[in-house]
Amino acid sequence: MLRGHRDEWELSFAQSVDEAVETVAGKAFDTIVSDVSMPGKTGLDLLKILKEKNVSEVVPVIILTGNAESDLKRTALDLGATDLLNKPVTQEDLIARIRNTLRLKEFQDALRNQNEILDQRVKERTIDLEHARRDIIWRLAKAGEYRDEETGDHVIRVASCCYELASALDLDDGDRQAIFLTSPLHDVGKIGIPDKILLKPGKLTPEERAIMETHCEIGAAILQDEPKGMNKFVQTPESDESPNSTEDNDELRKLAVTIAMTHHEKWDGNGYPNGLAGDDIPICGLIVAIADVFDALRSERPYKKPYSHEETLELMRAGRGSHFAPHVFDAFESIAADFEKIRDQFSL
Repeated sequence: MLRGHRDEWELSFAQSVDEAVETVAGKAFDTIVSDVSMPGKTGLDLLKILKEKNVSEVVPVIILTGNAESDLKRTALDLGATDLLNKPVTQEDLIARIRNTLRLKEFQDALRNQNEILDQRVKERTIDLEHARRDIIWRLAKAGEYRDEETGDHVIRVASCCYELASALDLDDGDRQAIFLTSPLHDVGKIGIPDKILLKPGKLTPEERAIMETHCEIGAAILQDEPKGMNKFVQTPESDESPNSTEDNDELRKLAVTIAMTHHEKWDGNGYPNGLAGDDIPICGLIVAIADVFDALRSERPYKKPYSHEETLELMRAGRGSHFAPHVFDAFESIAADFEKIRDQFSL
């Protein structure tokens, strides 16, 4: 019935299920036609194999059968058959069914191609949004940093050191990336500190120190919540963002708030703003505390000259178990040379 259509279609014939499976594995088909009752493996066996290989999901399958039992037809359809033809089959019926399945395959391919194009656009959109988000984070962090020109690339160095320290502590890649992305915002609250205190060349008075320490709460307040009414004017269509993007943004924001609030807490409970101690301090705060102190000691500030690498390590060792968590400090000391390389790389 089909050999006369060689000029219209490219045809392949198989004499058994095994031969058919081998043939289908070797080239792409737009329609498969099979009998049910055959010597050895049956058409139902073929359907099972095609379903296991996900072939019948993308290639229409026409099954020919002389069995009028409804159970067999239901089984064939459950196994992925697209259409059923009862014997005796006329050439006109078979050709008509094949033309229908070829049109169906064409529509399916067009839809699949369109979906792939849309998926690619969504991926590109997601990448663009991620780049924009990171750019905004860095710029917000730099806004706080520019209040004190002497700090240079402090936030970049702190973020890089945090990533290396998180790696030394065997945090998973997602946590390392999240800390790297949010740690630059640890001091964003300094935006709200008056210049006469932030840039004072001498030692701060107790009153001035108390005001300086409020930068943790100021930073948390800046990062805490989305301004009311934002969604009224700026809305992102659901199709333009990945299903988890809103949740991911919220988790990053919460992490940034935690870092802003805890990077000045101390292991012995004598830090600020809440006097947290020991394991009550989140690991992100413990990590940022070490990276921040290291870079602060190694940097020139209005009130001091930079300490050398060796002097910095000696001063920080005195804080192991009091200022710094012992296990985090030990991990830091094992990679302190990497911290110095980061400083050399990102120094003005």
